[in-house]
Amino acid sequence: MKPIYRLDLEAIVRRGYIRALVDNNSTSYFIYRGRAMGYEYELLQLLAKQLNVKLKITVTNGVDHAIQQLQAGEGDILAFPLTINKPRKELIAFTQPHFNTYQVLVQRKPENWRTLTQDKIDAALVRTPTALSGKQVHVMKGTSHAMRMRNLSDEIGMDIDVMEDTVVVESEGLIRQVATGEIEYAVADHTMAQVNAAYYPNLDVRTVLSMSQQIAWGVRKNSPALLQAIDEWLREIKKAPTFMVIYNRYFKSPRTSLSRMRSDYFSYGGNRLSPYDYMIKQGALRLGWDWRLLAAVVYQESKFDPRGESWAGARGLMQLMPETARRFGARDLNDPQQSIRAGVGYLKYLDRYWTKSIPDSAERLKFVLASYNAGLSHILDAKKLTEKYSDEREDSSQWDGHVQSYLLKKSDPRFYRDPLVSAGYCKCEEPVNYIKDVLDRYEEYRVHIKDDVIDLQAVQNSVTAR
Repeated sequence: MKPIYRLDLEAIVRRGYIRALVDNNSTSYFIYRGRAMGYEYELLQLLAKQLNVKLKITVTNGVDHAIQQLQAGEGDILAFPLTINKPRKELIAFTQPHFNTYQVLVQRKPENWRTLTQDKIDAALVRTPTALSGKQVHVMKGTSHAMRMRNLSDEIGMDIDVMEDTVVVESEGLIRQVATGEIEYAVADHTMAQVNAAYYPNLDVRTVLSMSQQIAWGVRKNSPALLQAIDEWLREIKKAPTFMVIYNRYFKSPRTSLSRMRSDYFSYGGNRLSPYDYMIKQGALRLGWDWRLLAAVVYQESKFDPRGESWAGARGLMQLMPETARRFGARDLNDPQQSIRAGVGYLKYLDRYWTKSIPDSAERLKFVLASYNAGLSHILDAKKLTEKYSDEREDSSQWDGHVQSYLLKKSDPRFYRDPLVSAGYCKCEEPVNYIKDVLDRYEEYRVHIKDDVIDLQAVQNSVTAR
């Protein structure tokens, strides 16, 4: 057995971020209209704020695999909706419970269920555990559902054919397979089953298979300080309205959940980020970028709102100032196509400019994004300051820890009054955070949104034809 990775709260805080292992499903973590959302995700953001660290998300699936990742140090907290049970207590330390739920049988209603009374529907369905004798019931491998079905088989003294599906099936995949008729029965937690039943009205999730069970997150057993900090935070947040607001948003708002799940912009069921994806893909081809990177910029600028306007007067999807927009061919900044075309033109200009001195494309991207956000002159000032004041370990073609550091010094009069500085004072935390936010969102989009090769080929043909 491999040794368990050791890292507790003090080292996590010193490192500056906490890494959470999460499941990609319709309640825990997903992308909707370009924005990361989910019960686990929202709470993790609040926890990271409480600990004064950044949050890094790693998407995984399969409880057994996720526990192995936790033990290996690939995450610091296992933010799955875990059922507390004895076998898992041997492996991980559970946090304070979030809430209670219970396991239910997921099955299809009769074909003509809309014309039947509830009594007739009940008569056609499995309503007692003994009725599962000889039937095949699918569960996720390594979950509490598998354990419960084996125990239930012993309790009723009859054989239930428990089929443990591979960990590559996502947590809601079995529910979907029941709805589409691929399998007959599956087991799910009531909270998740209810959300999915709103989307699949042909499903029945009313047959209870377990007693009430506590749901919690997990950490390594050798992280007692982290566990204590999470427990204290959980106890406090559950006293405030915030917790129930978040809980109700994902588990008690069926209309909202249904609207979200039916949307093309919901990453769990669709593959779109905004109504402007086609235009963004065209622009990305001009830039030579992954379209999801440009989409992350657009979201960061305007949250895909074509009529957004900043306090400084920047407008449109790409939040361009009027003079910059005119320079790159946009007259109506509320027109999404003009805004994206002009924004892409500006980004291309910045990329060509920085190519002269920043040959590495990954590094150059950071300079381009910083310039787009704060203006080219401020970033040039920071580069000059780096060249003037840096020691041999620093490099004016490197962003992190080098040019970035001197950009942040532009709020200090010792630096912004330097004769070589042309743009003057700048409280430049914003462009530094801007780069991180765009690149983090891009990674989220890469995980959840497929790069549609056929669609991109159509875009390429369209651009070439013009």
